[in-house]
Amino acid sequence: MTQAVEKLPLPLDGIRVLDATHIVAGPFCSMILADMGADVIKIERPGSGDLSRGRGPFIKAEDGRETSSRFLGVNRNKKSVSIDLRNARCKTAFEELVRNSDVLVDNWGSGAFRRLGLDYDHLSKINPGLVYASITGYGDSEDLSGPYSDRPANNLAIQAMSGWMEITGDPDGPPQSVGDNIGDSIPGVWTALGIVLALETRRKTGRGQYVDMAMYECMVSHIESNMNSFQATGDNPARSRDRLATAGITFRAKDGYCVLAGVRTESRMRDLWKLVGRKDLLEGDARYLAGPGMDGQFYFEHIIPAIEGWSSEIPKFEVAAKLTEIGFSMGVTQTVADLAQCPQLVARQMFVDTGDTLGGTFRGVRTPARLTACVESPAETAPTLGQHNAEVLCTLGGMTADEVSELEAEGAL
Repeated sequence: MTQAVEKLPLPLDGIRVLDATHIVAGPFCSMILADMGADVIKIERPGSGDLSRGRGPFIKAEDGRETSSRFLGVNRNKKSVSIDLRNARCKTAFEELVRNSDVLVDNWGSGAFRRLGLDYDHLSKINPGLVYASITGYGDSEDLSGPYSDRPANNLAIQAMSGWMEITGDPDGPPQSVGDNIGDSIPGVWTALGIVLALETRRKTGRGQYVDMAMYECMVSHIESNMNSFQATGDNPARSRDRLATAGITFRAKDGYCVLAGVRTESRMRDLWKLVGRKDLLEGDARYLAGPGMDGQFYFEHIIPAIEGWSSEIPKFEVAAKLTEIGFSMGVTQTVADLAQCPQLVARQMFVDTGDTLGGTFRGVRTPARLTACVESPAETAPTLGQHNAEVLCTLGGMTADEVSELEAEGAL
């Protein structure tokens, strides 16, 4: 009989994080930390809380209550404390929370916590081991200030500024954004990594530090293949049919679209034309066999229509399977509905079910880091606003139960 191996704890078990963030970038970062075992305490404004709580689409209960799906999706495994940091007593309690925590994350904009008197220089005196990460549009370090440093930013602004939109979309149309808020989620991932790296330095030295994360820089780092190409050629990458064809060929199937992305050698192209019943293309114009003179225009005017004469009558997954067999790297375009019931994602357990705060169930997407020797990540429902005020403030914030009640009555909690 094989002896059962005891599971290891999650890597951030025992780490406490104060999550003073809202919308997507910051909450996405802190959700990763929470999924990896950190005790995450969400710091929210009394009354309204995280701005995403008020943004739809909403999940609605029969009794009229509703909750934001956007909020639920990036705030599982957290506690909520609603506290007015402009109130002197609340500010003192927050400083006590900092004293008893390992990490603080904020994404309220350049200088926001500095204006409250809660900047890193002040908080590091309270807790020298504090790792304080801020997510801003263009960075928030005085010695790394640039011409855009004071500008606000959001997903679309950052996608545009970082070059993504100039290389995305139809060559004959305007620049387009990627269809999800990667301008927020990518910085969230990088910030989580930056925090973990700073915690490792603290483990070695005992000293915390300020982690200055710029959304702009995070997104620029993911356009590296185009930057590398520019360094080699001096040519400015832009939307073009040549680039689209080089990256992969998108063509119609009976029920959607397929993407052929494998290397197009002469032997593979020969196998392709045999498969689709176009042996007549094996002789004559060498461009049908990836020969000299091939360009994007030829692909769009001749290659794709020839493939679609076959593929448009066959389901997309069958098309992809047949072309995979002859050596191409294939994909099919999938809708979000397709992803929600994808058998591969289900088999890989990529969905996590929590409550929705209304008595129902909410399905989110799991953090994809698979630490196979560790215990499973928790699956706690995203908190209601201020749900953990008394629990947290009376144990870690130095408040009494009476103070919590009084401040709640004043609207400061």
